[in-house]
Amino acid sequence: MSLLDLLSKAQGGQGLAQLAGQFGLDESKAGELSALLAPAIGSAAKKQAEGGGLSDLLGALKGEGQGGLFDDAAQAAAPEGLAQGQAFVEQMMGGAQGAEGLATEAANRTGIDMATVMKFLPAMSAMLQGGLQKQMPDSALDGMMGGLTGGGSGGLGGLVGGLMGGGGDSGGLGMLTKMLDADGDGSPLDDIIGKFLK
Repeated sequence: MSLLDLLSKAQGGQGLAQLAGQFGLDESKAGELSALLAPAIGSAAKKQAEGGGLSDLLGALKGEGQGGLFDDAAQAAAPEGLAQGQAFVEQMMGGAQGAEGLATEAANRTGIDMATVMKFLPAMSAMLQGGLQKQMPDSALDGMMGGLTGGGSGGLGGLVGGLMGGGGDSGGLGMLTKMLDADGDGSPLDDIIGKFLK
């Protein structure tokens, strides 16, 4: 299952349509935006993890109480949800500049005005974060994070190896790896991601 697949399952398959309605977006345009943004976020998260930011990525996924953001588009689009989603996407994209660059490129490619994209991106990210948190309970994330300081094959090397497809943890981390990879490399926004993640 990819990140885009995860979003498509929100609210019984109605999540993206409900989210589109929050911003007066046509459902097909919201789908077009999501098809660009979700793989780009996954690709950026993978690059961050490979670059030594795996513990930050796992930490960003903690907080099972945020699952409501996945179950309720209105909650994801509310000020608190937008703030949560903005923090998440900025962390994945290496800062506010990366998140804005992603939004700018998505706006250019879809023809949707920048102001709308800048609202949709954090709301979609909040929904995505909530969905990931529902997939991976805090106890599983704690176990993965504990492995980071475990040393040896169970430490950082093993976890990053798993994330990059070189073995390592085949449990929760393996599932996360598959989700980040499922959209495939070569997201149309990979060139933008490369500018902000060195």
